[in-house]
Amino acid sequence: MFRYQKGAGNLTGASTFFGGNSQLCNCSQVGRKKNKQQVYLTQKRPIVCETYQEPVQFEYVRLQSETSMMKRAGQKVVAGPEAPGTSQTSKKQKISLYGSGLGESDPCTSMDWGSLPHHVILRVFQFLTLVDRARASSVCRRWNEVFHIPDLWRRFEFELSQPATSYLKSTHPDLIQQIIKRHADHLQYVSFKVDSSTESAEAACDILSQLVNCSIKTLGLISTAKPSFMNVSKAHFASALTVVFVNSKSLSSIKIDDTPLDDPSLKVLVANNSDTLKLLKMSSCPHVSPAGILCVADQCHGLKELALNYYILSDELLLALSSEKHVDLEHLRIDVVSENPGQVQFHTIKKQSWDALVKHSPKVNIVMYFFLYEDEFDAFFREETPVTHLYFGRAVSKAMLGRIGMNCPRLIELVVCANGLQPLDDELIQIAERCKNLTAMGLGECEVTCRGFIEFVKMCGGRLTQLSIMEEVLIPDSDYSLDRLHLEVSKHLGRMWFPDMMPTW
Repeated sequence: MFRYQKGAGNLTGASTFFGGNSQLCNCSQVGRKKNKQQVYLTQKRPIVCETYQEPVQFEYVRLQSETSMMKRAGQKVVAGPEAPGTSQTSKKQKISLYGSGLGESDPCTSMDWGSLPHHVILRVFQFLTLVDRARASSVCRRWNEVFHIPDLWRRFEFELSQPATSYLKSTHPDLIQQIIKRHADHLQYVSFKVDSSTESAEAACDILSQLVNCSIKTLGLISTAKPSFMNVSKAHFASALTVVFVNSKSLSSIKIDDTPLDDPSLKVLVANNSDTLKLLKMSSCPHVSPAGILCVADQCHGLKELALNYYILSDELLLALSSEKHVDLEHLRIDVVSENPGQVQFHTIKKQSWDALVKHSPKVNIVMYFFLYEDEFDAFFREETPVTHLYFGRAVSKAMLGRIGMNCPRLIELVVCANGLQPLDDELIQIAERCKNLTAMGLGECEVTCRGFIEFVKMCGGRLTQLSIMEEVLIPDSDYSLDRLHLEVSKHLGRMWFPDMMPTW
């Protein structure tokens, strides 16, 4: 709720799916003549490819299967088909599929799935993984035609994993090679999902290096567990990105968090995509310097969304994003992270730099995620800061919350996952009083008296559209019990409200 947002088995015949209609694979083994050849996609098992021919007695097989299912379901079979070669009278006998007594098949059961319109099959295929698409394309010629429609390959996610280390369904390497060979020039919205193994990340880089004929608009590199891209050699990763950055020339959205991205790679990106880049998410990229991101801001004047770590945020960057040439920035996400307490010195951003950004982009959302220890907050919110969304993943002190109430007048959403054992009544009341735009609040592992909480809700009123408070946060007092609390809060919110039994953010 409280996360900030903007507004397979046997691969029968898979290797021949890419050769057109002359080499189609047949999933049904009934009544078809086979012209078999062995194609080894893996070393362990052969894949049998068959030349497509029209099925023989397919209707008999279908009715036989339906009759068996009805018997297992306990339904009444009025009449069943007989084996091929019996009399014409017996072939014309009907079966009542639903025990309706009509003596005729339901029209829906005679549907020819191969005659579905192309746009319907295309819509279904868009929800399938590559392996499942390949299987489905072997059903009939029509489905195979849809498999090769360019629109199907404009948006695609490569799932790469090592079976011994991941539960993800991996995409077979040979199928990937066939797709790149035939549909690389159709790919526009591409993402790579890898597990925690270095091998998967390296495989993603190998595929990136082959996308020389692509005109990619969106690129995403996603680690489903620990950031495995960080284990890839810096040179290998940079080389793979360079291929995409140079050949695309129309990139508009890039999400490459937790990667060994560096300044030279950013310069290549800017040199080839400065006119089209609108979104850049690159949190936790330790090889990028403030000068590298400043180069992006200086030349990519259409940039609307930016996500980065606090250590590369600078006054110069904010001023560059505020220049007259630059379009209005819509979203700025800043991750403030410390892994070793006391070993990171955080710099302070001047109020004048924040003011320049807000003056140039008055509707900008500034989102800050804090993962710090209590003694590391000294550099923040000493002066007025135009942050709109605040998330504290670790404990935050009362003093820090007090500074937020004093110096964050644009605050829209606040989530505090932990605090000490002192009630936060005064801090919450101050936030309600000074942060007039506050519409969402989440508290967990904190303490607030019922009286103080009701006063906070009363001051905010109906503008609190999201209110998630853990039940153990609330301390009953002489005025309010927990049973009475929810009624009082519901009255001020104008809707029914109860405290949460578990976190919802």
